[in-house]
Amino acid sequence: MMKLGVSVFLTIISLCHLALGSQVTFVLGAQDRECYYVFNNKPGTNIGYYFAVQSGGSFDVDYQIKAPNGKIIVKENKQRQGDWVFNADQNGEYEFCFSNGMSTFAEKVVDFEIKLEDDDFRAALPNAPSQQVATDEIHRTINSLEEKLQTLTRDYQYYKTRNNRNQSTVKSTESRIFYFSIFDVLLMCGMAGFQVAVVQLFFKGSRKQLV
Repeated sequence: MMKLGVSVFLTIISLCHLALGSQVTFVLGAQDRECYYVFNNKPGTNIGYYFAVQSGGSFDVDYQIKAPNGKIIVKENKQRQGDWVFNADQNGEYEFCFSNGMSTFAEKVVDFEIKLEDDDFRAALPNAPSQQVATDEIHRTINSLEEKLQTLTRDYQYYKTRNNRNQSTVKSTESRIFYFSIFDVLLMCGMAGFQVAVVQLFFKGSRKQLV
């Protein structure tokens, strides 16, 4: 029983290191460029990344990913969000850069997450020789929980992004209606003043003819 408890503890500790990641939220100013770096020390590691523009302008940014040797892995323009995984086959720093060069005044708020998944480490998880079946079952259960948690996280991020964009659309629509209403009122006042001026000129002309 003690061996099984130790095996379970080691398994949980090991699984906690399967995915090393970090998540940040940053403000990307107009005509600005922001870069983040992740160091990979084992070729073949899968690097996953997720980003979503939460507010600002048309909710889009330019981004690119560069390998340690300077080769561009991904380069996209005017993207609102992305969720991809690629294989890092080189040692060194991978560069993730976001650019807001297409915007002259609007700053963007961006959620960004990087995650490293080490498949070799997953295969080397410790197993208790006398409790192989129980340990494998624990592995499968924890892997299933991890996948479900990632799915819930992605769903939350999706609905958060969608809610922010819908709120921005509502605010933009309200602003347009407000300014259109002001313009409509000013136009009506202008037309009323113009009609009064025309009537006054008409009566003045009629009086001159009578005289």
